[in-house]
Amino acid sequence: MKDKLTFELTRRSFLGTAIAGAAALAASPALAAAKTLNVLSHKVHQTVLGSGDGDLLKDWKGANDADVSFTTFDSNPLQDRLFREAGLTETDYGVGYIVDNRPTSEIASLFDPLKDYLDRNAIEDFGDIAPGLVEGMTVDGKLIGIPVRHATQGLFYNEALLEEAGISAPPTTLEELVEQAKKLTFTSKSGTPVTGMILASDLAVFPVMFARAFGGDFITRDFKLVPDPAALEQGVEVLRGMFEAGALPRSYATTKNDDQVTWIQQGRAAFTVLPFARSAQLNNPEQSKFPGKIKGIEFPGSSSIAGSKPMSSVVEAWGMVIPRNAKDKNLAWSFIKEVSSKRVTLGMALNGNGSVRVSSYADPALIEKNPLAKVEAKVLANARAAFPPFPEAARAQATMLEEVQLAVLGRKPVKDAVASIIERVKPMMPA
Repeated sequence: MKDKLTFELTRRSFLGTAIAGAAALAASPALAAAKTLNVLSHKVHQTVLGSGDGDLLKDWKGANDADVSFTTFDSNPLQDRLFREAGLTETDYGVGYIVDNRPTSEIASLFDPLKDYLDRNAIEDFGDIAPGLVEGMTVDGKLIGIPVRHATQGLFYNEALLEEAGISAPPTTLEELVEQAKKLTFTSKSGTPVTGMILASDLAVFPVMFARAFGGDFITRDFKLVPDPAALEQGVEVLRGMFEAGALPRSYATTKNDDQVTWIQQGRAAFTVLPFARSAQLNNPEQSKFPGKIKGIEFPGSSSIAGSKPMSSVVEAWGMVIPRNAKDKNLAWSFIKEVSSKRVTLGMALNGNGSVRVSSYADPALIEKNPLAKVEAKVLANARAAFPPFPEAARAQATMLEEVQLAVLGRKPVKDAVASIIERVKPMMPA
């Protein structure tokens, strides 16, 4: 009896194990890929490449018998990790994503120059990639990164609030923007207190944009610090005047980038400055009280420079780099070449990526999905980074923002604040 019971239990155990094993085999892939490319990136770079049936790299993975393993971080931790990995004797990461304001000469030396790769195995229609973005990935005359994503700043406005205030069209000059922002500092019919404009105080984007509206800048591409002090003074004076009029939030000193999105979606602000790629989020009916009513245009320059100099919006761009100490550089370049192709670039754009290719913006599918495509393409043509990369860039930015905030809040005369920016940042500039 005991032997029979033992036999039955053993038989049941065997059958259960066999069935479970068969099920596990059926649920798993038939064969694992022979190679894995490890990639360091932000989560958004992985997301826009799609997954499942929408995986834009599906064909590339099959052709190369390779999988892609992403390790993702937020922007600053990502850059720190990338530079540490590239500084080791060897790294397991074949491709990293770098922001255009980070590669100093020293950092650029950690990555392979890519001209030889392009010469040996060219990227499809490389000239179609916006020249300004390529320039941003060129350090000491050497191309170290292939542009893959950009965030070009535009002026967003709530069309419903403009109409409620009797404004028939968005501003075409900075002066009109200020006038409308002040008029739109009111209580809407819904009872919501509205601030004319909301801007984050901890980002260099905004004072730089206002300085450029008058033909000025913070630091030029050739490292000229505040080339036109009067223009920067005019830009900061405008911000201060808006704050004094209540057209910037009372909480300006602590306002963050995410606040801009929320306030516009909820109708608490009429204007803001954000990347064009944010349009879909701002008009998302699940998040926004004004879906379809939040529009985007080029940030306007001052009427004082109209026709003499194009407005240069701020752009931040990402590029793909190959660490000098990477193991399989051929696979890494093959990945970069595929991601840079017209097909994948357009696919990423349809998934919300800022396309680096000019041709993408003329594609009917993208125009249908992104009504701002043509405007964004126009703005991108003259856009440039808020400042060029150099070793003390982060400290220089923090110093500039500190002085601008003091001036906007009325705690320091604007002229004195601009003079302090020049005096304090000058020792930080590269020799």
